[in-house]
This record gives sequence, C-alpha cells and structure tokens, in this order.
Amino acid sequence: MSTKDLVDPVNERLPAGKLFTLGLQHVLVMYAGAIAVPLIVGRVLQLTPEQVAFLISADLFVCGLVTIIQSMGATKWFGIRMPVMMGVTFASVGPMVSIAASNPGTDGARMIFGAIIGAGIIAMLIAPLVSRMLRFFPPIVTGTIILVIGVTLMRVGINWIFGVPVGATAPQVVDPAHADWLQRLASLPEGTVPAMPEGLRLAATLDNVNYATPLNMAISAVVLTTIILVMKFARGFLANISVLLGIIVGAVLAASMGLMHFDHVDRADWFELITPFRFGLPIFDPVMILTMTLVMIVVMIESTGMFLALGDICGRTIERPSLSAGLRTDGLGTLIGGLFNTFPYTSFSQNVGLVGVTGIRSRYVCVMGGAIMIVLGLVPKMGALVESLPVAVLGGAGLVMFGMVAATGIRILGGVDFKANRFNGLIVAISLGMGMIPLIAPQFSMWLPHAIEPLIDSGILLASITAVALNVVFNGAREVSEDDLRHAALQAEGGH
Repeated sequence: MSTKDLVDPVNERLPAGKLFTLGLQHVLVMYAGAIAVPLIVGRVLQLTPEQVAFLISADLFVCGLVTIIQSMGATKWFGIRMPVMMGVTFASVGPMVSIAASNPGTDGARMIFGAIIGAGIIAMLIAPLVSRMLRFFPPIVTGTIILVIGVTLMRVGINWIFGVPVGATAPQVVDPAHADWLQRLASLPEGTVPAMPEGLRLAATLDNVNYATPLNMAISAVVLTTIILVMKFARGFLANISVLLGIIVGAVLAASMGLMHFDHVDRADWFELITPFRFGLPIFDPVMILTMTLVMIVVMIESTGMFLALGDICGRTIERPSLSAGLRTDGLGTLIGGLFNTFPYTSFSQNVGLVGVTGIRSRYVCVMGGAIMIVLGLVPKMGALVESLPVAVLGGAGLVMFGMVAATGIRILGGVDFKANRFNGLIVAISLGMGMIPLIAPQFSMWLPHAIEPLIDSGILLASITAVALNVVFNGAREVSEDDLRHAALQAEGGH
C-alpha cells in the first residue's frame, strides 16, 4: 500500500495551485448568499452606501476568519476540523430586519450587534447541551421553521424587484402640487393661507412612477432566466454558481443601461482593516438577546445534522467532543461577528454538497477559501462594487435564493410521516399561520407591550415557538436519532 493511500482525505495537503482553485470554487458557490444579508439589513437600517459597503466587507472578512477556525481548529474547544465554509445564516434575518425597521440608523445597528454578541456568548456556553435539546427539534419542527424562514424572506426578494412599499419607491405618493402647498403653508406668516389646490389630498394617492417599473421587472427577469438556464444546461461547478452568474449577467446589463453608478467604487480604498465597533459600542437589550439566542439554537440544530452528514461524506465518525467544538464555533463566529459589525454564522450547506460533488474532502481547501474571503473583505472596493448593484438585479436572484430556503423546509417535511400521524399536519398548519402574522398584519402588536415587540415581530420566532410547543403537546419530546438528523441535513442540501 502506498503512502498516498494512507493519507486521511480530510487532512490531505494539496498542491498550492490546486488548493487555490478549489478554495476559490467554494468561495464562488457561497458568495451570493454571503453578501445578501448585509445588503438586506444595511438597507433596512437606511445606512449610507459607504456604511453598507463596509458591512459587506466586514461580512466577507469574518466569513473567512470563522471558516479558518472551523476547518483548521483552534485548541480542542473550537473547530470541527472538517471541510466547512461558514457564512451568515438567513435564519437571523427576520429578527434583525424587525430591529432595523423599528430603529433605523446606527442605533439600530448597535442594537443588532449587541443582540448578536449576547447570543454568541450564550451559544458557546450551551453548545455541549444542544444534543439534549434535539428532542425538541425533530424534522417536523426544523422543517416548519426553515419553511417559514424562506417564505418570510421572499418578501425581501419581491420588494427588490418592484420597490420597497415605503419611501421613494412606495406604490403611491402624495401629489407633488399638494405637498408643495402644505410646505408653503408652513413657511408663511400666521393667518396667511395660499390658494388651496383643487381636490387637495395629503394622503399618498398618486401612482408612483418609480414603483414596479417595467425596466426593473425586465432586469430581474433576465437574472432569473439566466439562473434557470444555467441550472438546466450546466453541470457541476457552473450549476453550483448559477445564482452568482445570474447576478453578474444582471450587473452587466444594468451597467450597459447606465443604471449602475461607480462613484463609491472609485472613492473606496484598495485596502482597509476591518475594525471592531465601527458603529459605536453595542446596545444590549435582554429581549433582543433572547430572540437571537432562539435563532442560534435552531442554527445549531441545523449544524448538528450538517456535521453528521458531512462526516458520512468524508468517511469519518463525528464524536461528541468534535461536535461540541463545531457547535461552539458557531457561537464564537457569532460573537466575532457582533464585535466586527456583522452577523450570526453557521455552516453553508451548499458547500457541504460541493464536497460530495467534487469528492475533494481536504479541510485545507476550505482553509484556503477562508483566506480568500479575508482578502476580499480587506479590499473595500469589492464591498462598494457589490453595494452599487441595483436592487432589481438582486430581485431575480433573491427569488431563487430565498425560495430555495423555503424549498429546503419542504424537502425536510417530505420525510415526515403525515399519513399515520395526523397531528403533524396540524403542527405545520398552525405554525405556518403564526409565522405569517407579522407579514399579513404588521401592525398587530400596536397595543401590546413595546418591550416584547422584537420577539413577536419575527414570524420566524413565532413559528419556532409554536412548532416546538405543539410538537411537545401532540408528539411528546421523543429522542431524535443521529440518523434522523443526518437524513434531514441531506434533504436540506442547498439551503442554509
């Protein structure tokens, strides 16, 4: 038997050229998903283009740093030492958007980062206990939660296509002549009233030319069509980066029409360190921390199944200490994210699927991918370029990305027995309905205590709490086997 045959595939050190190429492949597969969350949260916070670009750079930097810790390992406490790429979890978007919408600007950012730091610390402490929580999160619960996450995020993708329902792209606006009359009235001496315009209405009743423009819809359609065609006719690596290719085609089209402006890219530096607390010291709110902690528990349950599935792909048994180290790194990554002005982190399942597709199981490939992400994060021009993308370009891609999250939940639920257990359908039905409340009736909490709004304004958390509670009521807290988790993770391939 040759020495090469004795090398553990997970610890295999590949030649530098091959290592870089394979690492870049992992980066490209996750890139579209990695940049989506800072774009969403930054724009809901109403940050400046420069601040949103910084969020993107910080996200890429921390993605790389946490990926290296997870794949390489850092002491016996952190890192599963497997080929894992880490990125921001979409599960955290709902609560963060809720906080951002209620508290726009840097204060909202500080609240979000405070909640993330607190949740990261708690996640590190409870990581060894997650295996005891698995009984509360069988596939009927995790599938429902991920379905609600996807459906909730679809609103973001749809608004990217047509326009945000408030502000400059609202469907209706106040007639400019009427708004001008009111402005003149406020500036005139008391008792002086200018002639009132005929049919004066100070409500938004005039159709907005900036909402749902045919041009924006056409650009989104081109992006979506590109993604569909690549998925249909491409194979292997190209199929895995279909969303990224769609965004590139859309960006080229938008640039050719003069819709992309590169002023911020020109002004951005070629190199800048990512510094902590860029927006000021974090604000720690107990309810927000609790909200984000519940998200982290769901994320770690997902990660448990993903690690077990990855162990099968790599031919390695995941022991309890390694599993705890991997889950603890989810918490550490989230803590680092909060310190460095970014968001909660988890393993990206697309990249786990890529390991199975390519057959390359070396963890050093992901370490290289992490290094590439760090370099990208240190180049502000990259963040500024992404920020300059018109939202219509992101709309076509958003339908796919967020729809795939919902489809992931459906796939997981596909392995649940609805025929023999009639209660499972009831659990999904009620939890899904609860999750839709903030989407359909966003003002439902107006008479409820303000302190609990961050908790109940998230349909994801309402659905999570409902699904867990109903599952205990109807099915009891039965043990979930590793096989169940492994199967759910494999079903979920393609979402995160």
